[in-house]
Amino acid sequence: MCRGLRPWLTGRRIIRARRADAPAGPKYAHLEEADGQRIEAVQRRGKFVVMPLSRGDELVVHLGMTGQLLRDEPPGHLRVKVELDDGPSPVLWFRDIRRFGRFVLCRQGDRSGLPTLHSMGPEPLDPAFTAAILREGLTSRTAIKTALLSQRPVAGLGNIYVDEALFRARVHPLTSASSVSARKITALHAAIVEVLTAAVEGGGTSLRDYRNVEGEQGEFKSSLLAYGRGGEPCVRCSTELSKTVVQQRTTVFCAKCQRR
Repeated sequence: MCRGLRPWLTGRRIIRARRADAPAGPKYAHLEEADGQRIEAVQRRGKFVVMPLSRGDELVVHLGMTGQLLRDEPPGHLRVKVELDDGPSPVLWFRDIRRFGRFVLCRQGDRSGLPTLHSMGPEPLDPAFTAAILREGLTSRTAIKTALLSQRPVAGLGNIYVDEALFRARVHPLTSASSVSARKITALHAAIVEVLTAAVEGGGTSLRDYRNVEGEQGEFKSSLLAYGRGGEPCVRCSTELSKTVVQQRTTVFCAKCQRR
């Protein structure tokens, strides 16, 4: 998403930012304060898009499950409209069918109103993120999948990529985070980096709603080895993949390859 937004939005001045048909509330707070400010950059932190503005504020966007940031006006479910200065595609639209996303303005450096962003762990594609750092973040007795979804041990892993990384590392999703062996932690670290790198290069995973800035689907769906394949044969051992629910999220794993 950031790769698509960056060349289009960087340096553009915001004429007017307002809720469209979104209700008033904290998910769309203080947008009018962006009026007249320039977008200094388009950055990413975990699964948040962060756009620093010229007067010390920043726009923070989380897509939730169905959010889309688009150049062209989409058909319905519009939550935010950002009018830009003269230039290509003068409007940034935020569309969100299920309303789980958010599009807010806050002061740079003050993310106390966004607790997930405020307490987020290290970036997975930063060279400073190592297996040892991952181990330090996995000290709880909660299920390893629950720990990874919390964003605290490492940033940016959602349901799809947790299943994929655990499958590649041969770690059962219900294994206690603190009990995962050093060898498996090393494998999990490598799997996280591998999966996210490939997914970004593939433009993301479009199952239903995800689209890039141009409204196009991501192509990583064809590379999924676990997520969404419950009942199908494991690509490694041909065992039928199991499906369960972890933290209210559908979870797919191989009971043979990923022993608890």
